[in-house]
Formats: sequence, C-alpha cells, structure tokens
Amino acid sequence: MIEPVSTGCMSRRRAGVMLHITSLPGIGMNGDLGVETRHFVDFLVDSGFSVWQTLPVGPTRSDNSPYSTSSVHAGNPLLINLDDLVQRNWVDPSSFDPKVQSKQEKLQILRAAWESYRDGSGDQERFQLEAFVQEQGYWLDNYSLFRAIRKDQDCNPWWEWPEPLRKLKSEALAEASFRLASEIEYIRFEQFIFFKQWYEMKSYANQRGVELFGDMPIFVAHDSAEVWANQQDFCLDSSGAPTVVAGVPPDYFSETGQRWGNPLYDWEQVQADGFSFWINRLKTQLAMYDLVRIDHFRGFESYWEIPAEDETAMNGRWVSAPGHNLFQCLFGEYKKLSLVAEDLGIITPEVEELRDQFELPGMKVLQFAFSGDPKNPHLPFKYPLNSVVYAGTHDNNTIIGWYESLEQTTRAYVDEFLGDSRLDMPWPMLWKVLSSTSNLAILQMQDLLELDGGHRMNVPGTTEGNWGWRFKWDQVDHELASRLRHRIAMYGRMV
Repeated sequence: MIEPVSTGCMSRRRAGVMLHITSLPGIGMNGDLGVETRHFVDFLVDSGFSVWQTLPVGPTRSDNSPYSTSSVHAGNPLLINLDDLVQRNWVDPSSFDPKVQSKQEKLQILRAAWESYRDGSGDQERFQLEAFVQEQGYWLDNYSLFRAIRKDQDCNPWWEWPEPLRKLKSEALAEASFRLASEIEYIRFEQFIFFKQWYEMKSYANQRGVELFGDMPIFVAHDSAEVWANQQDFCLDSSGAPTVVAGVPPDYFSETGQRWGNPLYDWEQVQADGFSFWINRLKTQLAMYDLVRIDHFRGFESYWEIPAEDETAMNGRWVSAPGHNLFQCLFGEYKKLSLVAEDLGIITPEVEELRDQFELPGMKVLQFAFSGDPKNPHLPFKYPLNSVVYAGTHDNNTIIGWYESLEQTTRAYVDEFLGDSRLDMPWPMLWKVLSSTSNLAILQMQDLLELDGGHRMNVPGTTEGNWGWRFKWDQVDHELASRLRHRIAMYGRMV
C-alpha cells in the first residue's frame, strides 16, 4: 500500500478566499492575469488569508463555464493580460482600446502579439518558447493540432470532421500538421504566454505566503482535445458520439438531476493503460497549484451513468469505478499529492472509505447544516481536522441570498444555532466557518462584500447568466482587511 502524505495547505489551520480569475476587477471583458492578481494577493495577505482558491482556468465555450473546456491542460487565452504584452513591445498600445469587451477582439490582439514576437523576438525569448513547447509536449502537441484543425473545419466539433481526422489516421494528421503549421505555432505561443503570466502570478503569491488552490473536474468535455486524442479511453461509438453520459441523480439542486453530458470513461481501458490519462492530468495541475480539489470525487467510487439519448438524469444508474487502483497508482507516481475530495451530494460509506484510505480531506458546507438533524455532517462540531469548510461554494447562493430565501422556522433555527443576534448576515456565518475545527476554511469574496443573491457565480442546472460576476475595489470597505485579520488571528488561522 502506498502511504498518502498530508502536505501544504492542510498541515495546519489556515483561511482562504474563493475568487475566480475572471471575477477580478479591471477595464477589460473579464478579470485576467495582470496587476489585479497582485492587488488581490496583497488584500489576502493584509486580511490574514493564506490560500486563494480559483475555479478551473481552461479555454471556455460560449456559456463561459470553467467546468466544460476544450482542454484539461490548456489555459484560457481570454485570461491573458494585454498590458503585459504592451510592456514586452509585442503589442502597440495605440492599436486597441484597453476596454476590450469581445472575445474576437482580444484574440485578434493576441495574434498581433504573435506576429510581433515572431518577427522581432530575441534568442532568449525564442529559447524560452522552444523549451516550453518541448516540456509541455505531452499535452500541447495534441491541443495545438486539435485547435488548428477545428478552426480549419469551420469550428465544427471533432466528430463532424472528415473520417481520417476524426479517427486520428497518421497520414491525415501529418498532412494537417504540415498545412496548418503556422496556426499551430500561434496556439503554442498563446499557451506559452498564458503559462508565463500564470507562473509569475503564482510566484508572487507564494513569495507573499499565499498558496493557490485549484479545481479539477473529474469529467472532460466531449468536444475537447483530450477526448479526440484519447477516444479509446471513453465510452464512444464508432462515429465518436457518447453511448452514455455523466451527471448526478435528483438532489438538493435539481428534482430531475443534472445531465452534464460529458462522455464517461472506459475505466477498463484507462486502467489497462496504467492510468496514463490521469497521471498526465495531474502533472499539469500539480505544477499550477499548491492544492487541487477534485470535483465530484464520488465518481471515482461509482458514477451516475445516463443513457446518451435521455434529456434528463432521472433514468441513470450507479456504476462502479476503480478509484482504489487509480489513487494507489497516482500516489505511487507523485509520492506527495495535495488533493481535496469534493465529496458533496449522495455519499456512501464506500466513497468515504476511498477518501479516508488515502487521507484526502473532504468538504463541508455550512449552508447545508441546518436540516434540524444533530447528526448532519455539515454541522461545525462534526468537522474532522482534515477537511475544508465553506459557508457556500460557487454553486451556492451568497450567504445573504441564502438567508433571505429561508422559511421563517429555518431562519429562526439558524439564528439560534449561530447565537449572535447583534450581527447582521453574513458575519455570523463567516465567523462560524472560521471558528470551526476544519484545518482549512474558505470564504467567498461575495460574502466578504456582503452581497445578495444577485451576485452569485452559478445556479446549477441553468445555462444562462452564470460565471460573469466581478467585483470592484470600491466595494471593499477600508476597514475590511483589519476586521478579517483580527478574526483570523482570533481563530488561530494566521500563518
């Protein structure tokens, strides 16, 4: 048996904030990897926080969901900061409006930066790009070719491509690589810039004592580089269509369950290949983050399999997965894994056994605690030390929005449980989270700003109006940092 090792963020009491990169302030179309990341790190340090949790940062689609991306490795080019490109003399500042508000406009600016880099970069910059391409080739080669072909095929999904490209015929791929070489080089440059900015941000955060906490979905988008390049690892028919898809049964969030639509793994094939797909997934994430949350951890013990033709998740079934063998392999490969198991939803003793066998911290959500049952695992006095507690996650309402939506009897129970009628929401909830026994406590930025339900990040089961929330610095009270720092110190979470 490989011995799990507890490391990093979970080794002592700490506190952090959940804020996606897109939610940072700024004048562009979304928050990015520019100077505002440093300002936010400074705010965290001033407030006593030592962990910054983000959502996945892969290339998103039209709905902007970070949980359905075209690659599990690549970075979203829309998160690239343009000011940095101006400072490197790759973009003429007079050639664009800093208030870039469209995806197409931003990508045009990135292409202009590539042309400047290609025509005028020095030997050192070229060496850095070449080193990046070589080091990241285990995923970048497939991703850049996938992106280039997809553009050449009028952005149609890969299962609608000509059969030789769809089925990865070597001659067709070689011809496409040669014909689309210029586009492939641009895509590699785009990723080079993203990761250059990412690691500069991570270096600044780590130097100031802040660790980055990432989020890795268990499943992969159907129209992604990884599914296209590893079709044998997924439950697909001969045309590339899923035979079964992922989701969850009816639960707290939806009466009909959630039909996510991701293709499911062919676990027999994945295991026969030595779990190389997952070894590679973690290689990227462990380099980017100090701690990684695995979304929908319970799917490693058993997952909800939905017939692909069904429109809801109601007719699915539970199917066993080889989670024990997978994690034994991963711990053997990496020795030290700083992972968190997102163990919310329908959790069985078997799921808990898998989590605990590898000493993975689970999650607790205070909003889920007020059922009236003293055995509710989300009650603060039930938390194990090796856990991460939230007042609410990105899928929950803000604390104020949640509290205002409660029935009067439940609200009275919450008030009695929290026991401090002198404070207005969200503070009694936030202080209860910070004072809990969990080693890591994470608060949402919306709650620190006392925002209502109109500012939530996501409403599960819906596709409109999500993932767009951003904050502004003028929303941050000038006494907030000192107020938070006092409480974080009081509850023993200062690092």
